Amino acid sequence: MNYQNWDNVKIPHAILDRAFLEGTSFKEAILDNVSLFQAFLNNTNFTGASLNQAHFGEYAYFKGHSGWVTSAQFSPDGSKIISSSHDRTIQFWDVSSGKVLQTLKGHTNIINCVQFSPDGSKVVSCSMDNTIRIWDLSSKEQLQLLQGHTDNVTFARFSPDGSRIVSCSYDTTIRLWDVSSGKQLSILQGHTGYISCVQFSPDGSKIVSSAFDLTIRLWDAISGKFLSFLKGHTCTISYVQFSHDGSQIAAGLNDMTIRLWDVASEKCLQVFGGHTGYVTCVQFSRDGSKLISSASDNTIRLWNTSSGKILQLFEGHTSIVASVQFSLEESKILSSSADYTIRLWDILSGQQLQPSEGHFHMVISAQFSSDNSRIASCSHDRTIRLWDTSTGKQLQVFEEHPSTVSSVHFSPDGSKIVSGGWDKSVRLWDALIGKQLQLLEGHTNMVTSVQFSPDGYKIVSGSYDNTIRLWDISSGKQIQSLEGHTGYVTSVQFSPDGSKILSGSYDKTIRVWDASSGKQLQSLEGHTSILTAAQFSPDGSRIGSSAYDLTIRIWDVSSGKQLQLIKGHTTVIASVHFSPDGSKVVSSSWDRTARVWDVLSGKQIQLLEGHTSYVNSAQFSSDGSKIVSASHDKTIRLWSMTPHRSAELSVHPKNVSTINPSAGPSGLENANSHLKNREGEWKCVWIGGVQDCGLSLKGSIWKNTKGLTSSQVLLVEQRGGTF
Repeated sequence: MNYQNWDNVKIPHAILDRAFLEGTSFKEAILDNVSLFQAFLNNTNFTGASLNQAHFGEYAYFKGHSGWVTSAQFSPDGSKIISSSHDRTIQFWDVSSGKVLQTLKGHTNIINCVQFSPDGSKVVSCSMDNTIRIWDLSSKEQLQLLQGHTDNVTFARFSPDGSRIVSCSYDTTIRLWDVSSGKQLSILQGHTGYISCVQFSPDGSKIVSSAFDLTIRLWDAISGKFLSFLKGHTCTISYVQFSHDGSQIAAGLNDMTIRLWDVASEKCLQVFGGHTGYVTCVQFSRDGSKLISSASDNTIRLWNTSSGKILQLFEGHTSIVASVQFSLEESKILSSSADYTIRLWDILSGQQLQPSEGHFHMVISAQFSSDNSRIASCSHDRTIRLWDTSTGKQLQVFEEHPSTVSSVHFSPDGSKIVSGGWDKSVRLWDALIGKQLQLLEGHTNMVTSVQFSPDGYKIVSGSYDNTIRLWDISSGKQIQSLEGHTGYVTSVQFSPDGSKILSGSYDKTIRVWDASSGKQLQSLEGHTSILTAAQFSPDGSRIGSSAYDLTIRIWDVSSGKQLQLIKGHTTVIASVHFSPDGSKVVSSSWDRTARVWDVLSGKQIQLLEGHTSYVNSAQFSSDGSKIVSASHDKTIRLWSMTPHRSAELSVHPKNVSTINPSAGPSGLENANSHLKNREGEWKCVWIGGVQDCGLSLKGSIWKNTKGLTSSQVLLVEQRGGTF
């Protein structure tokens, strides 16, 4: 639906979630109550449109701190937010407008956390300056300075009745304070390491604490007596939280898991795994059925507490998410981050972590079948997915790998797929029904690359165990192990006639092996950094290679000499692939682009732009008319070559996007005219997967629009829209 004229259209209540509407015109359109969750609206024109109660599924972020935002919390009535930061200030915000109402200053070092009193009239803060401070919000004055800790105060919380404060510190003590007098009531001692978190139970009778000594401890909040341990952790506990009925405790750990404990039995009920960074904060929903967590992987996750399954993933922060909290009515989530922002998230707008179609984590590789009718992709989401090339429809999902699938390849007849994964295994699949046929085990570290032999009878695999292994498909047995690389093997490939094997490695070398004897025939040296890919040309006479040194190199197989050095990418080149006639190569890079190059001249012919994150692989179809690319942005994109700029492309109405191609770099202008005429334009004809960047509004126009709230206006401006 890109670049359409929808002026004056009347579609109130339309659901345009995740729609690709780049450059479409909605002048004077009636879009009241329309839903635009994660829609792609770059350069879209909303001049004069009516957008009363439009639903974006996101809120403007609150930006004002000049340092890492360490915590953020809703006021008891949900209308205000309080936040603390590395910039040593506390800021008081209005939720509806996103404006700062007050700034409280007094701490002389980083503020670790801040909390409203139960009645919302006061705030408690704690800091690396070893102090706890109580503030009055109406007068903006500091009411109390609580001193006694001898090291960094990591956490401070009001009791449920607001009369006391509990604090913990790197001095290994927990302290109880009287709010009205500021006096210390008691010291709770027993932890043998830094204390990371402390909380009152909902009824105020108990205190829970976590520490670097790998224990969670329960205390009597009145007497200060130690009650019990929750043991069994093998790593540092960063955060603990009671459920609202006090019967359970959730603990966030530095091993990237969350553990759920039963207070009465002191047993671990559940372990939640899914975060890829240490967990910074956890909070229960009021009924205890859900749990929200934040982590150093920049994400927020919503969990079902009984099943341990992830219900929803919230992405958007660009650095560590330090804290997370449900709103009073539990329709929103509040988060704070090291990216200096506070963000609000709408829970109802994202019902699923994984939409009905598409990878929900970075896509590592995508490969055409030999007849170009299908594409196989693999991802960090542990799945292999099969797509129809013409429509973009997902055909099949393969889900047996227990961890990241790093490589996937079709058999020559298209009936099978081979995959390699971080679980050290190579797996053979029936491509039609998705059934696993063989599990090939032998590698002692993650498998990085797999490929069928040209006759379809053997498989070659490369691994971080520095070896290349040959497998017999019918028996599933290992035929040979090729050893010689002194670093991780990153790529492997058979020569077109199956007589040789090509490999690339962390040891900066490309090696050619005899496929029958396993003997090393050649070692090609020239790259100055890790090899990411190496590939034979279709006739087997040349080799193309890419590396972390930002270069693509073309080699002569018979002599081992370097024929061409190609430069142009601005960061790591992830893959290189020859066109079927061997005259071109396509490369992919962490600079978010794929590029097509002329092999003889080394000049860039085409720049393929559109991915919003690292492009991990790019490959020509067998007829050379298409390119498939896979990216960290969770999408697979299919690019088709058209001879003229005005050529129309038929697209599938549900899954497809047509993206305006770039005009190409200056290198294209300097290329030979016959190359320019031959190449035409490459356009993205469909996108499979999940758009990773949420709502996209760059270059959108909102002049004289009606019905947007002040918060929505702020959101549009923050995302690059103009009024």
